Amino acid sequence: MTYQKRPAPKQPGTTLSRRRALLLATGTLAAATLGAPALVRAQSGPIRIGHLTPMTGFLGTLGGWAVEGASLAAEEINAAGGINGRMIELMSEDSINPENGATKAQRMLERDGADFILGEISSATSLAISEVAARNEKLFIAVGPRSDVLRGDRCSKYMFCTDIPNTVMVNAVGTALKQEEDIAGKKFFTLTADYVFGHDLLVAAKNFFDVNNAELIGDELIATDVTDFSPFILKIRQANPDIVCLNLAGNQVTNFVKQYAEFGLPYPMVGFNLNTADAWAAGAGNLTGTWPTVWLHTLDTPDSKSFVQRFQTKYDKIPENHAWISYIAMQIAAKGMSETGGAATPDLIEYFESGAEFDIMKNRPAYFRAEDHQLVQEAYAFKVKDEGTYDDVHDMLELTGPVPASDEPLESIYPSTEGGACKI
Repeated sequence: MTYQKRPAPKQPGTTLSRRRALLLATGTLAAATLGAPALVRAQSGPIRIGHLTPMTGFLGTLGGWAVEGASLAAEEINAAGGINGRMIELMSEDSINPENGATKAQRMLERDGADFILGEISSATSLAISEVAARNEKLFIAVGPRSDVLRGDRCSKYMFCTDIPNTVMVNAVGTALKQEEDIAGKKFFTLTADYVFGHDLLVAAKNFFDVNNAELIGDELIATDVTDFSPFILKIRQANPDIVCLNLAGNQVTNFVKQYAEFGLPYPMVGFNLNTADAWAAGAGNLTGTWPTVWLHTLDTPDSKSFVQRFQTKYDKIPENHAWISYIAMQIAAKGMSETGGAATPDLIEYFESGAEFDIMKNRPAYFRAEDHQLVQEAYAFKVKDEGTYDDVHDMLELTGPVPASDEPLESIYPSTEGGACKI
């Protein structure tokens, strides 16, 4: 489908309408005209975007990258003239948890004049913000949550998701694993974050094991505030699996892999979720195996290289994947506003559902599926290089080719929407 702007409204003629004549006669038109400057200010003033992301807690480190990526995008958009001359005002705050995230979203929309909400990493908090956005009939661009349920039975007319979902992460890693060896008959032991994201990821992992005739011999649900993983590592040793598989989130991964390395168990490790900040924090020699990602700073495309350079110039560090996805989400929003002429939610929804394509620095453009509002794009797996083959943790990850292959449709690695639970 090709998006077409709505035709501009016809200009009124010189003949007074009956209503306009009545307004003139009663003085109402003059009074109404006094309010026109406010309308002009609203149309020409800044576009306010409420940006919520975790800045504390187990996802806090990732939220810091998100703020930097979104801020860089806003700065570049404004430097280029803004949105049809209107500057972007990015209001970034710590979402903290679902309750606080929902409260802040309501305040941003109701009191602070936000045109829409963008951000978040936690799937649980994203669900809470989505409900607020729906009640207020305002757009919510959910940047970083990955739970499939946000694209399934908890989807929303007002929410669009830009990061890859759990099913895609599992498929990215699964493709890499199957290229290395036959995993049929392999025994897996999983550790799973005990909240909506982890539960959802475990479902996707179990589906992968079943399809490939692998065996899940044990799973442990782990609260997000757990820091001592030794009891779980002892359970792994007792189970004697072929492969340890992590469905953890945020700094859970960092803490686990450090302690796992200290135990020196012989079982290889893979994971169905990992952010590069957590990989770097794990340190050299602790992290091993194959993991999924939506983007890595070594991606060899001209636009990606340029973004890395600009980010390094501003922040004096290499960008992490949440910096990239937040930057991309802002640029997608900017294109939508430029094409529709403003920040009105109905117009942006229509545009995003139209099949419009977005250049996101990868080999193939991305687009939103109208059926579930998921941004369809390439994904990747990366492997951890052998210890001693790199000098810096930023060089320890080796990106594999894009998934799916160039001759396969992008949607082949995404959950099917046929008969799906999403009812928009």
